[in-house]
Amino acid sequence: MAVMEKILANALGQDVSKLAAQEKRLLLSRLLARFAHEVRNPLSSLDIHVQLLEEDLQKATPQVREKTANRFEIIHGELHRLENIVKHFLSLAGPSALNLHPVEVAKVVGHVCELLRPEAASRGIEIAMKLPDSLPSAPADSAQLTQALVNLVINAIQAVERNGRVEVTVSIDEKGGKLTIAVHDTGPGIPADKQSAIFEPFFTTKVEGSGLGLWIVQQIITAHGGAVEVFNAVGGGAVFAVHLPLQRKENGNG
Repeated sequence: MAVMEKILANALGQDVSKLAAQEKRLLLSRLLARFAHEVRNPLSSLDIHVQLLEEDLQKATPQVREKTANRFEIIHGELHRLENIVKHFLSLAGPSALNLHPVEVAKVVGHVCELLRPEAASRGIEIAMKLPDSLPSAPADSAQLTQALVNLVINAIQAVERNGRVEVTVSIDEKGGKLTIAVHDTGPGIPADKQSAIFEPFFTTKVEGSGLGLWIVQQIITAHGGAVEVFNAVGGGAVFAVHLPLQRKENGNG
């Protein structure tokens, strides 16, 4: 928790090392909420100006419109993802709410892989999917589940860095009543002494990233009544497995 204490101390201008864990979490929640509010204003401005730019380009030649259409689609997708992050940070200041409904997990996984495939390809990384022939729907908040999977795949891409493979596998345990989404990368794996700390806020072993991605994943999946586990694969690389219940619990969120 030393990293979190350092960030809180820098942001608040005071030593927080002697505070109780619950007080630190409360301060962190307030800090993230403040951060989210600060980000939301320029994010809204960006969204408006991108829309205006699209309108201006309607006067351009068909060749230019065709060339820019895919780029605008990516920009809108990323702006939407950032807005979801902001919403999640804001929810930390109060009770977390999920909009649970039956979700086709295969579609969510496919969307995430397609969204991040261009970034992976630019690094020489292949993104592959392994899905069963038929998948039952699972009760989930599709926007938040998408965000969690985006974070996991981005984490895998960053772990591989260059020239490798990221594989997303979905499996069903009907008897255990759960669905598992596993993201396996061909990176260096995670040292045993780091595995217990990897979901802590601001903890990171990579140059890229803020150290919040995996923490957000855990927050989202836990709110769904699920769990996240991490381990090193026998053949190398790390595996992050998300376990989601196939049935909504009566005392769950949403």
